[in-house]
Amino acid sequence: MDEYERAASDYLALLDDLSDEAYELVRDTATTDEDCRSIQSVTTHVVRAGYGYAGMLRRAWGIGEPPEWPGVLALQEVRAEMRQMLAFTAATLEGKWKIARAEATALQLRSRWGPVYDLEQLLEHAVVHVLRHRRQVERFLGL
Repeated sequence: MDEYERAASDYLALLDDLSDEAYELVRDTATTDEDCRSIQSVTTHVVRAGYGYAGMLRRAWGIGEPPEWPGVLALQEVRAEMRQMLAFTAATLEGKWKIARAEATALQLRSRWGPVYDLEQLLEHAVVHVLRHRRQVERFLGL
């Protein structure tokens, strides 16, 4: 969770000085991926995916579902939504911090995009997902 929170903090730092217009501006007009057209669409995707990863774990452990998704995030909503997603993930992991390696690797989670992950792989994917999209936003901003 520490690395997930650090990745999220670094991502959010990119948004600090953006105007609503810069956040919403379509920057990739050629992509067919609606989640990758603007900083807004990328950011919405990152937060929604974070809930999705925690939801995969909750379903596997029989402890419920993620909350109803509110839709496209406005710039002023992003920080709160990212914090809520991270808190939701931490709550999902409550009581699992010292899970045995055998139990963590035995947990097989099929993603909707194809691959099967164990617990550690899914959590690593969640962190790297934020990092990958942080780099995408940096490129959008010319950094």
